[in-house]
Amino acid sequence: MEIIPYTEAHRIFRESVRKFFEKEVIPHVDEWEEAGIVPRSIWKKMGDNGFLCMDVPEEYGGLGADFLYSVILTEELVRTNHTGLAAPLHSNVVVPYITSFGSNELKHRYLPGCVSGDIITAIAMTEPNAGSDLAGMRTTAVEDGDHVVINGQKTFISNGILCDLLVLAARDPKESNPYQAIDLYVVEAGTPGFEKGRKLKKIGWHSQDTAELFFNDCRVPKANRLGQKGSGFLMLMNNLQQERLMCAIGAVPAMELILEMTIAYCKERQAFGRPLSKFQHIQFQLVEMATEVKLARTFVDKLIVDHMEGRNIVVEVSMAKYWTTETAWRVADRCLQLHGGYGYCEEYPIARAWRDLRVTQIFAGTNEIMKGIAAKFMGL
Repeated sequence: MEIIPYTEAHRIFRESVRKFFEKEVIPHVDEWEEAGIVPRSIWKKMGDNGFLCMDVPEEYGGLGADFLYSVILTEELVRTNHTGLAAPLHSNVVVPYITSFGSNELKHRYLPGCVSGDIITAIAMTEPNAGSDLAGMRTTAVEDGDHVVINGQKTFISNGILCDLLVLAARDPKESNPYQAIDLYVVEAGTPGFEKGRKLKKIGWHSQDTAELFFNDCRVPKANRLGQKGSGFLMLMNNLQQERLMCAIGAVPAMELILEMTIAYCKERQAFGRPLSKFQHIQFQLVEMATEVKLARTFVDKLIVDHMEGRNIVVEVSMAKYWTTETAWRVADRCLQLHGGYGYCEEYPIARAWRDLRVTQIFAGTNEIMKGIAAKFMGL
């Protein structure tokens, strides 16, 4: 019996998403990887087909759909074996801050464009000297009349070049409590004092426009603050459950795809007069990995249901984020080994999958941080 209660409507949606990606994404992935960025046009096509921010209420242009639609889209996007089109980040990490904590004015101003693909979003938390330690943030927001003046730098910002709208974390330097000092602001691209820096060169994620961002006396209306003053840290903590769950949701289909590719390769590749899949050692490796993949699928599917039921699963999601991403990397590494020299060649998809998976153990909170969270709640 399936853990997740998918309906016929969900299955129809999965088929439509898969066909869309087969037509509009997969044929262009190599081109986007070479360019180091995806075109804005694919975001607009996603919006035109109702594939962005599907949980946004209908009054703001969304479908008001349940979380399973986002799960399905994420799984199918992962199966395109590229990371440039960061739609899950936009739809399930950034925009929910506006949906949950924005004023009615901000929601009406920005959410319809987020749904249509006319507005691409990013979230700016990480700084050169502050990653997982949000309390160490140095970017400041100083009140000046009806505005705040923002100064600072952010780095490793996904969608950093393409973004039209940014959810920015900054601190009030007058507040001594580091956790009550943080606020979140919605900042539009083109605002004077907000500059996009270079697109970072990375080991993987070649078509993802990860960038540095700079703020020099950037004036933002106080009305663009999300929630009550001093509540930024709590908002970040509140939304990190879903963000880290999304990491685990993405890791599972990545494992499944890599294993499928490797099984097919081992059945076809001959050595000493027989397919690799007929060697007991390789059979055992494939079975071991298949078992891990099934365990990951069961674990994450259960957490998806718990999350949809509104349960507090911070500890379990922290465990899932670290375990699924480390398992996915281990599976990818073993599968690359089974490909032999071909696995290290760009024309084989295992190469891209291998290098793209490594960073998943770092972003959204390093796996060491995930283990620390779990240890704290376990009373260790």
